[in-house]
Amino acid sequence: MVAVIEHIGRSTLNISSTLRDTLSFSFRIIRKMFNRETYNPAMRAVLINQIYYTSVQILPLFLLASILIGSLLIGIVFQIIKDMGLAELTGRILMGFVVTELSPMITVLLITLRSSSAMNTEIAVMKVNNEINTLLRFNINLSNYLFLPRIINGIISVVLLSSLFSIVVLASGMLFSKLIFGMSLDAYTILILNSATFSDIVILFLKCSAFGFFITLIPIQCGLNATNELTSIPIAVLHGMVKVFITIITIEVLSLIIRFI
Repeated sequence: MVAVIEHIGRSTLNISSTLRDTLSFSFRIIRKMFNRETYNPAMRAVLINQIYYTSVQILPLFLLASILIGSLLIGIVFQIIKDMGLAELTGRILMGFVVTELSPMITVLLITLRSSSAMNTEIAVMKVNNEINTLLRFNINLSNYLFLPRIINGIISVVLLSSLFSIVVLASGMLFSKLIFGMSLDAYTILILNSATFSDIVILFLKCSAFGFFITLIPIQCGLNATNELTSIPIAVLHGMVKVFITIITIEVLSLIIRFI
């Protein structure tokens, strides 16, 4: 019994320490983010490259995945709505569930699988190869050069790609509304406009921003926690990805709670 209590206590202390470190790192990054001096030419150049690698290069694959997944989701949702006789709730379900909840979730999962693990590995390798220490010896600001461009890119990428996914979903909805409900384009447009609320848009933007912030910040932090041994790289990546997925679920739950308050 004592051993169980000790284990619970150690786990609680470890979780508290990790949460405290993450929040502390987050506040330092946010302060830098709103400092005009941060955005020097070198930082802007790195940011542009990061946006290109994360958002532009992935566009063909992302569009294909959006069309396939979006069409599948809309087809299933509309068929369920028809079978349950809830056609009058089509617009609200489409905007309140598919666009507001599923679109950012699928988008952040795709970006996480593609970019977060790579970013975690990159920072961990730099730590093991003493590149981090080299940058510090040359008085290069790590936050400006390494961290902020990647984190800001994460926010921008998730917001823009989630918006693109939502547009694809709505376009698929236009097709399936015609096939399943015989709805005209004008009727579908009016339905969507009447169902969209300002609060849904605000929550969607804030949630996407939080997703983008943490799926880049946590891999960076975990990469910095790597030791000087090569074997620490996969451990840092594993811990980072586990924390990222826990954070994604936490943000999603919090957004649902806020919507129902």
